[in-house]
Amino acid sequence: MKITRGNLKKLEELCKSLQYSVRYEQGHFQSGYCRVESKKVLVINKFFDLEGRMNCLIDLLPELEANRELLTEEDRQFYEKAISLRSLRETAA
Repeated sequence: MKITRGNLKKLEELCKSLQYSVRYEQGHFQSGYCRVESKKVLVINKFFDLEGRMNCLIDLLPELEANRELLTEEDRQFYEKAISLRSLRETAA
């Protein structure tokens, strides 16, 4: 997956489809993001560049407790692609 604003937007829309909102805020997050479980909010450090924002969302996707049945077929395919990218990064490290 290329690092583009369009793909970032797709990741944000995917989170929205999973009933999570994405916010970019200033803060001292240990790993660049935090989750507010009770409110289904993902807060990402606003000073991250495009790649950092995308990486945070890709890292968070498998951890989200959400009903994947809510996703369209296109969203489900994009979700699986993002999950596979995370798996590839973990095995390479």
